[in-house]
Amino acid sequence: MFGTIKNSQNERLDYTFHPGSEGARNLVILGHGVTGNKDRPFVVALAEALAARGIAALRFSFSGNGDSEGNFLDSTISKETSDLGAVLDATRDFKVCYVGHSMGGAVGVLRAASDDRIRWLVSLAGMVHTRAFAEREFGTVKPGEGCMWDEPSCPLSAAYMDDAAKIDSIAGLASKISVPWLLIHGSEDDVVPVQDSLDILEKAGETARLIQIPGSNHVFAGEFTAPMVAHAVEWIVDQVG
Repeated sequence: MFGTIKNSQNERLDYTFHPGSEGARNLVILGHGVTGNKDRPFVVALAEALAARGIAALRFSFSGNGDSEGNFLDSTISKETSDLGAVLDATRDFKVCYVGHSMGGAVGVLRAASDDRIRWLVSLAGMVHTRAFAEREFGTVKPGEGCMWDEPSCPLSAAYMDDAAKIDSIAGLASKISVPWLLIHGSEDDVVPVQDSLDILEKAGETARLIQIPGSNHVFAGEFTAPMVAHAVEWIVDQVG
């Protein structure tokens, strides 16, 4: 429906489109987290649930991830924010809700703070303190030699670490998010602590709300997929009318 989507580096971004009701002009774009891709089970589950309610969804892999073109070593928060801009360019005829998980959540805040094409925003276990995250998770790994969480396909780059340190934290951007904003976070998230969401919520406006899912981990695995999906879908349906 949207043809080939390419970023500013002319790299093709792999995506899957889930049609909604015929003639509907609202679209939910779903972005994944670091080392992830568009086919993470909870991302697929959310896209399918939205389509079942008549809301079109597009899940995509950031460049260098999944089946998208590009080199994983070039993957940074800043580059992924630009990738999201390319997807928004391709979907310009729709009113967009962006849903981002983990690092994809940070991407959503960075983009929504300066791009009014995002009408609604959802952060799933959204990363807020980027420098702290990178140091906590990868501080003992040598860029160029080691990998993120020992994943051979996800080598750690100096570009990633430098970009995360430069951004430092997106909490200060909360006041620039003027659109309706839902944050969902698991209480037992040991990758991005729920405190990240609490910190940015404190600086956000009245349009933001946080839902905590008791017991859930970072990727809303197993029994926690259903409540995350239910909360997100009901909120989105209510917002887009």
